[in-house]
Parts: sequence; C-alpha cells; structure tokens
Amino acid sequence: MSQDIYREFSDRVAYEALLHASCTLADAPDARELALLNERNASLLTTVGSLTERRADTLEDDSAVLQELTRIDAKLNAVIELVNRLALPSAALPPRVEVRFNAWAAELPRKILPDPGKRVMLRIHFDACRALPLELPGQVVHAPGTQVGLVAFQGLSEGVRDAMERLVFRQHRRQVAEARQMVR
Repeated sequence: MSQDIYREFSDRVAYEALLHASCTLADAPDARELALLNERNASLLTTVGSLTERRADTLEDDSAVLQELTRIDAKLNAVIELVNRLALPSAALPPRVEVRFNAWAAELPRKILPDPGKRVMLRIHFDACRALPLELPGQVVHAPGTQVGLVAFQGLSEGVRDAMERLVFRQHRRQVAEARQMVR
C-alpha cells in the first residue's frame, strides 16, 4: 500500500520549498473538527495564493493608476509582514525543512516524522502568512531506501484539495517562468 501512495504522490506536480514545518502525533479528527480544519485550510490556501501571486514585472501600461496600485501593494505587503512578526516571531516557528507536497501527500525528512503507520498532524507555515499554519491530518509512510518519509493526507475536502492543486500549479508556473528568464 505504501508503494501505491508514494507512486500516486510522485506522479503529480508538487510544491517544493524550504518551509517551517512540524509533524506531531495526533488522533484522527472527528467530523466536526475535520469540517473546521478543512474550512480554515481552504481559507488559508486562498490567502496564501493571493499573497504570493505576482503580477508581471514588465507592464506596458505605466499609467498613474497602475503606479498607485503598485505603491498600495507594497504598503500592504509591509503591513502583512509586521502582523506576521507580531503574531508569531521567527523564534516560535518550527525549523525550516525541505518540503514537497501536493493535494495527496507531503514528503519530509524522516528525522521529523514519527514511525510509519502513525497518525499525525502536519503543520506547514508559509512565509506569506506564517502565524496561520496549514494543518493536514494524515498517516506516516516511509519510502524504502530513502531519507524522506511521506505523510498521506486523510480527510481533506475536495475544496482543500482543489486549493492545494491551484497553489502547486501557481508555484510550478512561477518556477518555469523564472527558469525561462534565466535562460534569456
């Protein structure tokens, strides 16, 4: 079964970054807790997506309105950063680890994961909104012969899975665009 989960995860595009993440033992949430968790996760993913989405730097229209919007955007980014620092100082965050995830599972270093088969709550803190972690219930599966393990998600709603897929797609699209710019 773990091979099937790992193959399912590996066949899909994944968000890959060095993020603050922790994984703790946890019982499976009941239906009410799971509904609240899914609602918070969907909201957080929408927020992270909107905060990390960038407009093209080479805009042809240098109108006064566009310049004003750019200025307001910079101010909002500064306010968001201040709120993040006040709400959750960097010292209170879990350490940064290499994380790969998509709507089905997350790959993390084995050293932060409990034994295979254990139920866990994976918390991922995005830099754009680090005070509110993405909380993902799942079960630990280790990939044979590697230094990484997998948390197979359990109980995520379709809305959360769709939002995660959009976030993954946007990050992948940004990486492709940046790679093309570097080639030029």
